[in-house]
Amino acid sequence: MFAVIDIETTGGKPESDKITEIAIILHDGKEVVRRFSTLVNPRCRIPSPIIQLTGITNEMVEKAPMFHEIARDIIELTENAVFVAHNVRFDYGFIKAAFKDLGYTYTRKPLCTVRLSRTVFPGLTSYSLGKLCKSLDIQIENRHRALGDAEATAILLGKILEEKETNEWESWLTRESRKTSIPPLLKESVFEAIPAGITGVYYFHNDGGHVIYIGKSTDIRKRMLQHFAITAKDGKRARQLKHEIADISYQETGSELLALLLESDEIKKQKPIYNVALKKVRATPYYGIFTSYDASGYINFQMEKLKDGHEPFITSDNQHEARKLLYRLVENFQLCQSKCHLHHQSGACFDHHLHKCKGACVEKEDCESYNERAMRAIRKHGFQNEHFMIMDKGRHAHERSVVCVEQGRYKGFGYIDVSAGAPGTAELRACIRPYAHNRDIQQILCTYLRKTHEKIVYSPEEVQLRMES
Repeated sequence: MFAVIDIETTGGKPESDKITEIAIILHDGKEVVRRFSTLVNPRCRIPSPIIQLTGITNEMVEKAPMFHEIARDIIELTENAVFVAHNVRFDYGFIKAAFKDLGYTYTRKPLCTVRLSRTVFPGLTSYSLGKLCKSLDIQIENRHRALGDAEATAILLGKILEEKETNEWESWLTRESRKTSIPPLLKESVFEAIPAGITGVYYFHNDGGHVIYIGKSTDIRKRMLQHFAITAKDGKRARQLKHEIADISYQETGSELLALLLESDEIKKQKPIYNVALKKVRATPYYGIFTSYDASGYINFQMEKLKDGHEPFITSDNQHEARKLLYRLVENFQLCQSKCHLHHQSGACFDHHLHKCKGACVEKEDCESYNERAMRAIRKHGFQNEHFMIMDKGRHAHERSVVCVEQGRYKGFGYIDVSAGAPGTAELRACIRPYAHNRDIQQILCTYLRKTHEKIVYSPEEVQLRMES
């Protein structure tokens, strides 16, 4: 299905101008099956030159619906359809920007009839809608109004499709749709060589071959298209990145966890100019949750700002998130607020008065019982001094990925073939390729362990027993 779209606006900049009219014509490849059009209240004055061009006045849009009132209609009409327009960057850019103002990410496959016409009808003097329609004997009613221009574009699309065999135009249009958003310096064949559905790390290179951006995704092809489908609303930096991309490469990881670990390591090593957040191991802004024993033998949890040499069992981006983690530990494991430094007065903590705390704050609960729950919290949320491996998906059916942690420090990851049977402990360790441990890596692993309810986390001996069972 094709959604042929035309809009009228208060100007040419999606970041500051607004939509005043929209028309959507649904075309099934053979004929028009539905029409939708409406004026839109832009909530600003329409400049006089625009009024003269379109004939749309401020009085006409005064009582028209605002964009948020027709947003659902646009989403439903264009769902599972190719977004078609004459100079699609303009119309698609404005509609994406309007949805972004509503806090919604609008994404469709764009298709440009200007580009298609240049391919199917080469040699014409002009490919503007008016002159192109004149060349192809297409009559436009109400020029520079959304419905009139959309009707003409739908007829133009029909003529384009007539030039291709039915079994040919679907795959051809898919390729053309991708071309619309592919960076100008990037060869189409390079992008087409990337398989769909690949989990891993991808690299954008400039025309000098240097890596300028590194990212990760569970579908790197789809993620790249999101990079390419940008508008002026997405910011100067995103537009600059797109225009500098001349080549792309990728490493398949199979596992999303490995993609996160590899991305973090690669960014720190290569320091691409368009990556900011992970270029350096972040230091002072991080907070950590540490454990210690008090004079009575109870395990205490305390939030502190990280310093060099600190090894917390949980890390957090900021003080607020660290405090939330502490409260979560208290709630989930019935810990004492005083022993977590969340209650700073002497005597019983607030939770003890509510019968939620068993009384470690006043030594009513013995430290052995309390520490047993505290240790469960530590094992669930961190891996301080622990030695384990995480087994996850590999890059194909007969392969598994392996992440190794020894004495609470990340050692690296690797892959092992399981088609021949269960690997032994020595084989698992031998497949590990060494990578650096740092706070970013520790946080990635801590987050994985917190969010993964069915953990595949074992000692090397337990891994072997599971593979054999």
